[in-house]
Amino acid sequence: MAGGQTLVPLLNFRLAAPSILVDINEIEGLDGIELRDDGLNLGALVRWHQIEASRTIQAANPLLSEAIKHIAHYQIRNRGTWAGSCAHADPAAEFPAVAIVSGARFGVYSTRQRRTIEAHDFFVGSLTTVLEPDEILTDVTFPAWPAGRRWAFEEFSLRPGDFAIAGVATLIDGLGDAVSCRLVCFGVGEKPSRLTNAEGIIASEGLARNAIARAAAAAAVEVDAQTDIHASADYRHALVEVLVERTVLCAAGLESPQ
Repeated sequence: MAGGQTLVPLLNFRLAAPSILVDINEIEGLDGIELRDDGLNLGALVRWHQIEASRTIQAANPLLSEAIKHIAHYQIRNRGTWAGSCAHADPAAEFPAVAIVSGARFGVYSTRQRRTIEAHDFFVGSLTTVLEPDEILTDVTFPAWPAGRRWAFEEFSLRPGDFAIAGVATLIDGLGDAVSCRLVCFGVGEKPSRLTNAEGIIASEGLARNAIARAAAAAAVEVDAQTDIHASADYRHALVEVLVERTVLCAAGLESPQ
């Protein structure tokens, strides 16, 4: 247990009843924010409010700083940690999507080994990761932010701070014929996912408005949306199309953020 913002409610509702709880807050060395040669490194005890307020993070990964503003309200951001969110693996959580779109790497530790897991391989499905029962997340490393990178983040929820019904994180690198785009949607299916068909359209056709519109339409078809009490799959498909178009236009400098 780190912040307890997921585990304690599960205990309150009798949805979890572990025989042993381990509080990791007193473990030294897990609360660091460090800019290294290989990128931005965050320890497992770094809390949402630290990410939101850190000038180091704002400079090293502005997409991450922006995404954190959408997480719940201040008291949850004051206690909750990114590692707890990732280990819980709620499909609507913001941090996993940013980790995947950024190409982040998770550090995982057990008494058997220390291993590194790419973010896109870490999330298996709703509330399911590749973590073994004896492993914990210890840190995450975001690769160095390339010069000239453009970005955008947007999500739709019923109220500010609620989990996203749909969201999209976008990165754009390069110019002209060398442009590339990374798109990840979240809150839509069982886990955050890359929208590779839409990315391919941008890579081949560039950032003209009609190409962006075609990429957004392809994203809506590509995504594996789920129906639940909050929204139908069809509604989520439509949201993905809108959010992809908005974020790519914003990142490309063709429209202002909503």
